[in-house]
Amino acid sequence: MTPRLSNQIVNYDGSITTTPKQLVSPQSVEEIQAILRDSKTYPSPVRAKGSYHSLTPCVSTDGVIIDMSKMTKVIRIDKANNRFTAQAGLQVIEASKALRAQGLQFMLNIEIGNMTLGSAACCHTKDALDGIEFGQVCSYVTGIKWVTPSGDLMEASETTNPDLLPYARSSYGLAGVIYEVTFRVKPVEALHFTYTPRPFDQLTQAEVDDYLDNSEGLICWTVDRTCVFQQRRRVADPGILGSLEAAARRRLWNFGDAYAGHLIDEFLKNKDLRNAVQQGGFDFTNFLYSTLHLFGGITLLAPDKTIDYRSTPDCAKYAFTFWAFPRSQWLDTMRAYLDFAEAHFKSTGFRCNMPLGSYHVRKDTNSVLSYTRDYEVFSIDPIHSPTDLNAWQNFLKAFNDFSFQRNGKPLLNQSPFVERKHVEAAYGQQWQDLVKWVRTMDPAGRMLNPFFAELTGAA
Repeated sequence: MTPRLSNQIVNYDGSITTTPKQLVSPQSVEEIQAILRDSKTYPSPVRAKGSYHSLTPCVSTDGVIIDMSKMTKVIRIDKANNRFTAQAGLQVIEASKALRAQGLQFMLNIEIGNMTLGSAACCHTKDALDGIEFGQVCSYVTGIKWVTPSGDLMEASETTNPDLLPYARSSYGLAGVIYEVTFRVKPVEALHFTYTPRPFDQLTQAEVDDYLDNSEGLICWTVDRTCVFQQRRRVADPGILGSLEAAARRRLWNFGDAYAGHLIDEFLKNKDLRNAVQQGGFDFTNFLYSTLHLFGGITLLAPDKTIDYRSTPDCAKYAFTFWAFPRSQWLDTMRAYLDFAEAHFKSTGFRCNMPLGSYHVRKDTNSVLSYTRDYEVFSIDPIHSPTDLNAWQNFLKAFNDFSFQRNGKPLLNQSPFVERKHVEAAYGQQWQDLVKWVRTMDPAGRMLNPFFAELTGAA
């Protein structure tokens, strides 16, 4: 295993820093076992780390962080049975390339390509543009192998300990360190995206239901008080412009909107001028969506919507949060959110500088901690490229209060400042079942960092 000279780790958007006593990069399962068995050299809490794109301190510890970046081998691509097996440190973007070479893709091609397969297998995720069947990546995981907190080997799959698979898909590394995962895959598909702008104040529940019921996948982008419904459908071929349209889309998300919002906030100190330029930016974004609508949308191959953020400069990085709401309540909740955001702007001068996303995710019972276990959801996801981290974090805390009061469901890795009361209210018995299982797997709390100790009531 490889020791590090400096143990300080910062997450993707720079909002979280952790400095473990030990930061190690194992290259084999046996090395992971040795770490977990030697609590004197490798003190608790022990946490496994992928790319640390998480927005909560789910990895943070003053004990040991196991960096999985040295375990990235593709183990098997089974085209006959549409299965893909790889080590847990492999990032989605690299796994996607390996699959693409075989004419295959993931069932769910998430946007953040730097998520590792181990994290995808056991943490919360979301996607609305590939989620024809399910919108959570872990639901397509058919096998997980991990090292338990005591250093033993364990497995859950469709054929081995299948009753444990729903728990492992929600485990957040609390049951040990995942080292190998298997996913369902399928042949590469081409997708066509259409964009329909609608003034929010004219929307009716019947119209929203029509979009939801007649879309293979759906995201709603809200800019100012305009909603843009992005729908997808499968097509036979992406056409000659597909690769160019995919590249333009990746460039926009990897640099464009976030960089512009960051630049305006950083250099325009006059409040009135900054607000006017921001409003101009919102108007331009709505113009782009209207242009996409006019020209019929874009077409690309599904894997091309996955973005590699490894070389994104700090000035073009963006942060977000996620709370899910029952689809039947979304329109009323969005009305209340827009009023809340406008009131927050008037009182503090802060508003998000990027479009707000809303993800439609279908009902899904494949994991114990599924946030769509009881019903379909439509989310509210404020997105922002921060220059004033304190102002952004104050907004996030206020938004948490707003969402908690309206029975929203947060994600443990994508909802900053999530608290125990939020999790217990959102997940109820699901959360209690997971906590009980984790305690049977790790009675000594070897993997239990302060963040999860607080959420589980062990602190």
